[in-house]
Amino acid sequence: MSSAATIRLQIEAALAHRIPSALTPAQKVIRPVAPTGVADVDRLLEGGLPVGAITEMVGPESSGRTAVALSFLSHLTHAGRVCAWVDVSDVLSPESAAAADVDLSRLLWVRCGVSAAKSQAPAGYKFALPDKYLVPGTIKKGLHGGGCGGHPRNEIKGLSEAVSGLLRPAALAPHRSEPLGRVHTEHEAVPAQSRPGRWQGNARTSPSKPWERIEQALRVTDLLLQGGGFSAIVLDMASIAAEHVTRVPLATWFRYRAAAERTQMSVLLLTQHPCAKSSSELLLRFQPGVARHDEATVFSGIEHCLEVERRRFTATKTNVIPLRKPPQRVIAANWRSEATWAGPR
Repeated sequence: MSSAATIRLQIEAALAHRIPSALTPAQKVIRPVAPTGVADVDRLLEGGLPVGAITEMVGPESSGRTAVALSFLSHLTHAGRVCAWVDVSDVLSPESAAAADVDLSRLLWVRCGVSAAKSQAPAGYKFALPDKYLVPGTIKKGLHGGGCGGHPRNEIKGLSEAVSGLLRPAALAPHRSEPLGRVHTEHEAVPAQSRPGRWQGNARTSPSKPWERIEQALRVTDLLLQGGGFSAIVLDMASIAAEHVTRVPLATWFRYRAAAERTQMSVLLLTQHPCAKSSSELLLRFQPGVARHDEATVFSGIEHCLEVERRRFTATKTNVIPLRKPPQRVIAANWRSEATWAGPR
């Protein structure tokens, strides 16, 4: 009677031209890592954040997510690499990024939901339009300026207003018995229930500002991943409520995962609630920061705490499986962020 190993080899040999290694499990891929610059975090993660994968940084406000992301970008930009920061809520402070020693000349800052006219200009700079856009055009008399009467388009401009005035209830005759539908005038607001919505996947949502910014950020991130050339992309959705972020289709994160693996980019996702599911390589849970008071009335920094909630693959020291249960791994790290004025005296 043939052993199981012999039968396994026979099956794999028969299916080799169609499915190579049909019964052999796929090897675990241990990805290279890049340091974050925070010694305690790098020690916990055994070197840093994975390259070519998605890392989720989840936590409330003032928990240290942005500080770790800026420290990570600082090491990459000073190594001569280009990074991108997709800011969904336009909350990134360039002064804080510069204070974290980030090379701003190698950082692409994408501000979602901000038009060019509303964006803040540098000090002493004013937006000015050319005079040709401010001076009204000359009035042409006659047909095409030829002196043969007004243009036909100008003659029907007031027709819509005249018809809407006739259809108002006050202008109707008293003896008219046929009811007319209500006509919304220009100064009336259409109720929100009657406004058409948009389909997002399988759910219908109203055109709200958070969704518009999220859609814009997802499209920009997709273009950056497909184009390549960046070592790291930070998708900052930390200020967006979890009810909006969790409605992003899982197919989007799976596409980002495949693109990051192909281009060897590190994608950092800053949120308040995990949303990428199995598409993320690493899930870091940040706890609320605790304010430090080295003196009674002086704020000197924040005490941060970080936990590794999920990690797909971990490096193994040896191929020998011990009979006893191995000791529990350390999954938390604590570090401090010092205020600018709390330096040595």
